[in-house]
Amino acid sequence: MRPVRSRLTRGVTGGALLALLAVPLTAAPTEASTATKAAPTKTAAATEALGNNSMEIVLDSSGSMADKDDSGQTRMQSARKAVGTLVDSLPDGYPTGLRVYGADKTDSCTDTRLAEPVRALDRNSIKKAVAEVRPKGETPIGHSLEKAAADLPRASENGIGRRTIVLVSDGEDTCGTPKPCEVAKELSRDGLDLRIDAIGFQVKGKARKQLECIAEAGHGKYYDAPKADDLARELERAGRQSAAGYRFKGKRVTGTRSSADAPALRSPGQYLDTIGPGETRWYSTELDAESAAKAMDFAATGVPQPGAPVDRMDGLKLTMRSSDGSMCGDDRSWFEQDEGGTPITTAVSRIPSEDGSRTCDKPGRFTFELTRDTAEDSDRARWPVELRLGTERALPGGAVPARAETGYRNAGKDATMPAGTPRDIEGGTGFNDARKLRKGVWRDTLLPAETRWYRVPVGWNQQLRYDVEFANEPKRREIAPDISYVRTETYAPGRVPVADGLEFTARQPYRGDPVKVSQGTVPVAWKNRAESQSSVQPVRRGGNYYIAVTLGAGAAEIADNAAVRVVLRVDVKGKAKRGPEHDAPFVDAKAAADRGSAGSGGGDAEHAGDSGLLSPAVLAGGGAAAVLVVAGGVWYALRRRARVHSMNGMRGGTW
Repeated sequence: MRPVRSRLTRGVTGGALLALLAVPLTAAPTEASTATKAAPTKTAAATEALGNNSMEIVLDSSGSMADKDDSGQTRMQSARKAVGTLVDSLPDGYPTGLRVYGADKTDSCTDTRLAEPVRALDRNSIKKAVAEVRPKGETPIGHSLEKAAADLPRASENGIGRRTIVLVSDGEDTCGTPKPCEVAKELSRDGLDLRIDAIGFQVKGKARKQLECIAEAGHGKYYDAPKADDLARELERAGRQSAAGYRFKGKRVTGTRSSADAPALRSPGQYLDTIGPGETRWYSTELDAESAAKAMDFAATGVPQPGAPVDRMDGLKLTMRSSDGSMCGDDRSWFEQDEGGTPITTAVSRIPSEDGSRTCDKPGRFTFELTRDTAEDSDRARWPVELRLGTERALPGGAVPARAETGYRNAGKDATMPAGTPRDIEGGTGFNDARKLRKGVWRDTLLPAETRWYRVPVGWNQQLRYDVEFANEPKRREIAPDISYVRTETYAPGRVPVADGLEFTARQPYRGDPVKVSQGTVPVAWKNRAESQSSVQPVRRGGNYYIAVTLGAGAAEIADNAAVRVVLRVDVKGKAKRGPEHDAPFVDAKAAADRGSAGSGGGDAEHAGDSGLLSPAVLAGGGAAAVLVVAGGVWYALRRRARVHSMNGMRGGTW
């Protein structure tokens, strides 16, 4: 009996799913000095696109910030410039606030003030607020962190978001009570929704150790800034990492500790849960006779804090079983690197046999067992988990599907790729807002520990092919270049990963010099599902295929710029057919292209891909995309600045 194969994945499935968070922002608490400041009015679509993530800068304004730094200016002058660099790099509308301490009194351990409330980004207001600050008093870090956490709006009851505090200090806490590390630990607790990053500006000894402790206790990252230019770069990185956080989508659900009472999930459906280190969660679904005749994919994406401590073998393990306990799919995904955490996905697929004779082919209750493997010294924070359950349409009655396609034809490693001047784009933060691309040359930027996401419509008989080129970057002169990595991954509809195969190199070491990674697929064919190769089996239906591009966290010690430039050369080879049948007619590419659009923002990312039987508009030759989704257009308009995401671990295949 041929085993049912399953896989790790990233993508977005989704008949009825929206690609953007639909939770409006709640107003942040403000103090009397800022209570009269009203947040700008936003359209409903724009508010949805902002998601549940937010950030507050906590800026040291104590007396020592009046000292001179290496640039010949005062530390405060350099801090003003760095804050300006940060807010100019953030996406339009990203909820951002500013709190200062030590700015109003010469001798006070409660001297902290909300200079700009957390609201849709107002660059001019933040720049004006920081320009008015004059260094004066003490350094009440612990008290300021408590206030900052209260400033940040919480996600709605049904949503998941990430709140970030970015602390900038040139020294240690001078008040003693409350203790900053203890405050950070208490505020972050399980590390699920609050992250505290700390930037040490010209600090050493005890001051640096305290800031490192705050970042570690707050499940964040410590950034060292010995010079003024370093402060601007590290503040921009920390702030953009917050804004680049994964945008979650789904209905809240709580997995159980046993299969007996596992919550029932509906297909198609997308859900949100959390998982702790070493924990196992159970879920279930019911398949009736009609549904049992279709292939089913279940994917789980865990999202640690960017750059969080991980071990190479940390990851997620997923098992699917039928009602009698028979295993119907098993997959494990791990990081395969110890530079820092990134979103990681595991997925299982249930593909019925042609004669329907296997136990896993039968209707009934199916369960999914999700386990998080965590080494002793790894990140102990809980991870948000996004779950995706979907089924594809059955083959039309009486249809004879085209044969399997196991070769790369003219889309192998030596394929001719698009040339010309790159067009500027901005990739998505995850599956739900992946940026739609068509054939062409595109330019983006990536932060260390960031992954960018793109989606390309690929029809029956077509194949995706792309190169990702990382630019030559100026290196940090004060250190010997370290080695990090770059990686790309491809996902078929249903968030099913497509293995690299022997044709492509999808991961390379990164030293700041030019380097290229490549990927591609075999032609899309219905009968690919019966093949055993992990580079072929997932390419079993037309729809949106996903490109994930990652820059390792270690690149922060290599690149002198905040972000690294990247060029994508994307092609869709072959002429699209109207369906999976062997005699299906070709799509009228010109007519379809006239109805579609491409290069648009994220949006209804897998509406077409989940069905497996696409409309002609989606199947246009050369990758012409479907009709522009309004919410996606709004999202791209909001996110005018480029950022990056991190890599998923190497896939483990079916165990």
